[in-house]
Amino acid sequence: MSPSATIALIGAPGAGKSTVGPVLAERLVLPFVDVDAAIEAAEGKPVPEIFADSGEAHFRALERTATLAALRQPAVVAVGGGAVLIPEVAEALRTVTAVWLEVSVAQASRRLGLNQAGGLVLGNLRATLIKLLAERTPVYQNLATITVATDRVGVQAIVEEIVTELKGVHR
Repeated sequence: MSPSATIALIGAPGAGKSTVGPVLAERLVLPFVDVDAAIEAAEGKPVPEIFADSGEAHFRALERTATLAALRQPAVVAVGGGAVLIPEVAEALRTVTAVWLEVSVAQASRRLGLNQAGGLVLGNLRATLIKLLAERTPVYQNLATITVATDRVGVQAIVEEIVTELKGVHR
């Protein structure tokens, strides 16, 4: 694989982008960029606060700029789950190796702590996740160069599968 490669990790919240990304980057000897973390650092507050204080449109504009900048460099980039819906980001993802970390609603719910008993809020969050996965799955499928199922698989096994698949893509 070319050392100048850009690997974009795409997928739903809870797919493992922020967990797999640094391990994959270390293995490939590339920098790791978590777009959400970069936005939080630049704005000085967490993503939910940006949404609450400034609205989704403002966050999506920040996300667009940060994602496009990250995809222009050799790196492993954890792309925000909804960034794939931004036309310019989708276009940029077609120019890099996009790895879709596929996750089921049940597994994503567990990883995000949405499977715990109680509360209308948790039920609403899980319902939102189900809706997001239904809407975004075809987009992830369409953009993916490589697809890796992440349910019931450890980080090292996911990284090994990606590295093996990359060898086939970058011959």
